[in-house]
Amino acid sequence: MKTLPRLRHLALAFALTFTATSHAGQAPATTRPLPVDWYPESIAVGPDGSFYVGSWRQGAVARLQPGEDAPQVLVTPGSNGLSNGQGVLVDAHRGLLWICSGTLGYTTVPTNPSALKSYDLATGAPRASYELPDKGYCNDLAEDEHGNLYVTDSFQPRIFRWRDGDRQLEVWKEDAAFIAGSDGYKLNGIAIDGNHVYLSTVAAEPYLLRVDVQPDGSAGKATRIDMPRTLKNADAIRSVGHGRIVIFESNAFGHDGPYGGQISMATIKGDKASELVTLVAGLNDPSSGVIANGRVYFIESKYSLLFAHKGDDAGIPRQVPFDVQSVPLPN
Repeated sequence: MKTLPRLRHLALAFALTFTATSHAGQAPATTRPLPVDWYPESIAVGPDGSFYVGSWRQGAVARLQPGEDAPQVLVTPGSNGLSNGQGVLVDAHRGLLWICSGTLGYTTVPTNPSALKSYDLATGAPRASYELPDKGYCNDLAEDEHGNLYVTDSFQPRIFRWRDGDRQLEVWKEDAAFIAGSDGYKLNGIAIDGNHVYLSTVAAEPYLLRVDVQPDGSAGKATRIDMPRTLKNADAIRSVGHGRIVIFESNAFGHDGPYGGQISMATIKGDKASELVTLVAGLNDPSSGVIANGRVYFIESKYSLLFAHKGDDAGIPRQVPFDVQSVPLPN
């Protein structure tokens, strides 16, 4: 889910304090804070209500358990070669935590080839690693009702699939429709609603993409789902069911300033969104979120503070506050 083009559009460090504005006219509720120097990228929730938040900088995953005041570092920095922590997914049936590992640096751990990695959900112990071929970039993942995993590639125009027993990722769909913008990046977020696989692109575009899963499990054609406006770099996307998709617009290019990110909800009818409602605005790179308990929980990655110090790790701010916030999900 990373907002990759910002690596070519570095900005100055910005002030750390802001006020977000929700569509309902109330400030987002804040939950417990995340670890120091975390720079989160993705968040998932388990069946017991625990949140799992990956760190793009630390190459690690923190767990926020109900009733606990402090976060626990479940997957330690660099475990099993984890580099930039990207999309996170809780696989309760298998007892696994899945996370994409990126290759873009700005980390406290070594950079390794991009891969989809799994860890024990209870202990954080490493379980498996599936490297993306041809120097692909594992960005985000989603699970269908059969337990199959689908993974987006930001460097190549393709979606991977993993099924029980697979020893490597298989290309499920490769399509020129996944190429967007002029920066050379491809897919970003992914969400599944029934037999519909929805996708976002790294570039800011006025559409999402949809690929239908055929009865035999193969991929159908890629279809554009037109939006009422250009999305401000749709990063993670989450299905609410019944054609409703929550879109985390990270404002990757920073055209609207450091707090130009927002979270929106699209209602999809056919091949277009009949409605696009802003749930909360004024955010600093809201790269991901998750739906739980009738609320949208989200993080702010604040990557501009990292990218302003390329090649100067000592200059990266270490005491930036990070936390998990939430707003109500509209009925």
